[in-house]
Amino acid sequence: MERTLITVPNAISMVALIGPHDENLRVIEAAFPLVNITVRGNEITLRGAHVECQTIENLFNEMMVVIRSGNILNADAVTRSISMLAQIPQEHPAEILSLNIVSNRGRTIRPKTANQKKYVDAIEENTITFGIGPAGTGKTYLAMAMAVSALQQKKVNRIILTRPAVEAGEHLGFLPGTLSEKIDPYLRPLFDALHDMIDIESIPRLMQSGVIEVAPLAYMRGRTLNDAFIILDEAQNTTPEQMKMFLTRLGFGSKMVVTGDVTQIDLPNGQHSGLRIIRDILKEIDDIAFLELTAEDVVRHRLIGDIVKAYAVFDDARQAVRPIRN
Repeated sequence: MERTLITVPNAISMVALIGPHDENLRVIEAAFPLVNITVRGNEITLRGAHVECQTIENLFNEMMVVIRSGNILNADAVTRSISMLAQIPQEHPAEILSLNIVSNRGRTIRPKTANQKKYVDAIEENTITFGIGPAGTGKTYLAMAMAVSALQQKKVNRIILTRPAVEAGEHLGFLPGTLSEKIDPYLRPLFDALHDMIDIESIPRLMQSGVIEVAPLAYMRGRTLNDAFIILDEAQNTTPEQMKMFLTRLGFGSKMVVTGDVTQIDLPNGQHSGLRIIRDILKEIDDIAFLELTAEDVVRHRLIGDIVKAYAVFDDARQAVRPIRN
């Protein structure tokens, strides 16, 4: 048994560190049941195996850096920090949880996992980035935040958001209502994300002036998009031809992010997904990045990650028993 003493500086609030009603502390105790953790005043005493005590000490040091940066720690952030410290190579939670992409109405958007941080870095460093992963991993939301940040920093002049209207078969003319009413259900998730990042009163003005454009993928054909941050969402529902069309819209001074989930393809008549094959086509080209997000990166309700994992196990088992045809 080893005894480790951690002295918390007076500048750090113990309530912020331990959490209201000790909720952060309870998360740590549950993750390290063989270590006895005692808190008295501004001192934290650990008694247990050397390796686990060292990990907990590193965890508290990372948590204090997050607090010093002005960010709030909650039980979810502590849980994710523990996971990051368990990775090989070990990640530094403070670097991830202190990275602020964009703020609006007192709310700050930032990555919450190591993979999300790599995704954000890839978007910053590359002209075209592909974010591939299941629902809830933040691939579209973080791309939107990076687009708004780029617009605010005047790196681009406009944001263009698009996705294939597969449910409408791209034949929007057959749907009732005005164009706006026809496309609204397919683009609503993009609007919802925008509302978190930009003042609601500003969005109609920005859209009217063309600073923000939201349109179905079919409306991208024949255009060259300069000085723009362009996001293609739900890219698993593009055909190879549509994907090529979209990528060749890239203009000077522009950045593209393509997001999708290859396990949720809705293309009719067994059509192939352009997202499934794009890595094999572009893998040798510089300035293009591919980032895989997994169930571990799900940042919605904790059950979503469990659901994604369960489906993956089910699909793997079904593939294993599928008869082999000669």
